[in-house]
Amino acid sequence: MANVAVSEKSLVVLNYLKENAGENMTADDIAEALGLEKKSVNGIVTAGLQRKGLAERIPATIEIEDGEGTKTKEVKFIKATEAGLAYDHDAALAQDAAAKESAE
Repeated sequence: MANVAVSEKSLVVLNYLKENAGENMTADDIAEALGLEKKSVNGIVTAGLQRKGLAERIPATIEIEDGEGTKTKEVKFIKATEAGLAYDHDAALAQDAAAKESAE
């Protein structure tokens, strides 16, 4: 049986998403804020959060200014899902422990 609880690194990212719910954040934004590599954030979001239904990537087009004017750029905002916002790490750990006990 798969664990319900997320890893410590996933929990750090999830808590950041929860604390900043409603904000449009990319993997770059999260990496910078948490002092992580963008590649690590992408892995955490995909393997640790999206597969458990706790976060999602939302495609969007943004406008950016450069020296030549305004350009558009395709990005993916990362947001906690409703399940992610409601996630209780202690309850998930207890559920994993109970599942492990019943399997033994």
